Amino acid sequence: MRAEDIIIKPILTEKGYDGIASKKYTFKVAKSANKTQIKIAIEQLFGVKVASVNTMNVRGKLKRMGRNEGMTPSCKKAIVQLTEDSKAIEYFNSLS
Repeated sequence: MRAEDIIIKPILTEKGYDGIASKKYTFKVAKSANKTQIKIAIEQLFGVKVASVNTMNVRGKLKRMGRNEGMTPSCKKAIVQLTEDSKAIEYFNSLS
């Protein structure tokens, strides 16, 4: 898998913004990706050093539109902790 296929998009929430100060970044990743693949993909895409990766599977939520009921798609999230001597990811710096 290519790095672009593993990292789908960043997750920008209030809790995610709180982690930016301590160099923790949240991404939506491919369901089949493991922690090692995520670490390598982040290091290739952004040119940073990753200290640790925590992953979680997020179940889809029940949504209703009138009488119709359905589920949002499930996904996988990764919280990436960078090393102390690593530079910050510029994409997140421009947002905060």
